[in-house]
Amino acid sequence: MAYPDYRPAIRARGGIRAQSRRGDFGASWWARRWLQTLEEFRIGARLDRGRSYARRGQVLSIDVERGEVLALVQGSRPKPYRVSVQVKTISLPDWEELREEFGRQPAIAASLLSGRMPDAIEECFSARGLSMFPESEADLETVCSCPDWSNPCKHVAAVYLLLGEEFDRDPFLIFRLRGMEREELLGGDFVRSAQTLDGPPAAPEPLPADPSEFWANPGRQFDEGEAFGAITVPDVHAALPRQLGRFPFWQGEEEFSAAMERIYRAASQSALDAHAGQTDGEEN
Repeated sequence: MAYPDYRPAIRARGGIRAQSRRGDFGASWWARRWLQTLEEFRIGARLDRGRSYARRGQVLSIDVERGEVLALVQGSRPKPYRVSVQVKTISLPDWEELREEFGRQPAIAASLLSGRMPDAIEECFSARGLSMFPESEADLETVCSCPDWSNPCKHVAAVYLLLGEEFDRDPFLIFRLRGMEREELLGGDFVRSAQTLDGPPAAPEPLPADPSEFWANPGRQFDEGEAFGAITVPDVHAALPRQLGRFPFWQGEEEFSAAMERIYRAASQSALDAHAGQTDGEEN
């Protein structure tokens, strides 16, 4: 019989660190629903064993495919443990029926097309005798190469928790685990049917053919020598990365948004100094 190794884990470098430093993993209703599903399988206590691993960055990689999650987790041995999570998928005919139902409901179609998981979507699954999330512990088959006999072990638990956080960023990963890719769900006829429900789309405004007209700024007149207008440091740094959301399975020591804000802040100041004609060796 194999016995668990109680030696402390080797500190991982460059692992996936949980973004939530305290409290629950996952802020959205669908992320919380994933964790609630796991707790209903009577493995909630075992999930607690993976919290420190998830927050310390012991999970080195996570790859989410159709019905499968593969991960590497650094434990107490030099060679990382291999984790596999097999998720029961929904059949293609059932997915086709769900897809048609999503397209018939404007609110659900609009939410999905904008990258959000609509509140009422689970009702579409239930109406067809299906479940958006695994229905029982038998729908999840987990394997870890560690010597711990408990299942799930803390390495699997850490992967479960980080998946919950990743569902916050990309809810369509839930569908991938259940056998449907986002591009397949929202492609072609789904978009056309959703547009039919909402009315014909507005005609896009063509770009001007004259480059000078495209780059013109009729709303502002610049004085001679001020082609760039007023140069100031923005009030909000890293606005575009903030709109894009979190980086998938972020592996930095520093939180992604904080790292981007620090980089943008430094770049803004450097650009301001360069515009003023200052160099590193000059005094302000």
